[in-house]
Amino acid sequence: MKKVWITGASSGIGKALSIKFSKEGWQVAASARRENLLIELEKNYSNIYSFPLDVTASENTSNVFKKILEKLGNIDLCIFSTGIYDPKIEKEINLEQIHDVMNVNFFGSVNCIKAVEKYFKEKKGGHISIVSSVAGYRGLPNSTGYGASKAALNNLTESLYFDFKKYDVRVSLISPGFIKTPMTDKNNFKMPFIKSADFAANKIFNGLTKGKAFEITFPKQLTIIMKILKILPYWKYLYLVEKLTKLQKR
Repeated sequence: MKKVWITGASSGIGKALSIKFSKEGWQVAASARRENLLIELEKNYSNIYSFPLDVTASENTSNVFKKILEKLGNIDLCIFSTGIYDPKIEKEINLEQIHDVMNVNFFGSVNCIKAVEKYFKEKKGGHISIVSSVAGYRGLPNSTGYGASKAALNNLTESLYFDFKKYDVRVSLISPGFIKTPMTDKNNFKMPFIKSADFAANKIFNGLTKGKAFEITFPKQLTIIMKILKILPYWKYLYLVEKLTKLQKR
């Protein structure tokens, strides 16, 4: 039986992923800050195990991973899916908010990767996958912290791909578009091509277990648009986004 460690497992994509992997017969180590929600998951699925964790505490992250190994014996795959976002605060430069977002979304992921680095390199195998967002492709309006944190994750994951490949460890990036979660429920604008968390979990599971691509991205309708915007020269990109933003306000 294969084994996976998933962070951000108390809600949204992380929770949907935990349930998906559980139903597919994997043993799941589920981590998040909200212990009560993890315990509920554990009660409902016999092969999901609760490991409460605040990813911003690096020493605690390493200790939790040791407990996971003690319980499950080994880990084949890690999916680091922790993230926070507050669209109301992101409309201005809020230093405290940006610090918090970077601390959770970026440094929290770095803490998790560091916790498993030695294990996977010595094992000379396994898979680390990091959940980012298409919001990390380029700068977007009202995204002073979230978009920057995801752009940093994208760059980090690309670097780690080379560093871990030497040890036969696969590193991949997951870039969802709009997915209906408690986080996106905060948005007060129409989200194009929005999909359910279950849709995301199915796409991610298939991409991680059946595909070999570096990046798993969905839904196609949105990600194709975002990838085109990603390669445009600045003058064209800035013009188009400004036009689209004005149309949305009407």
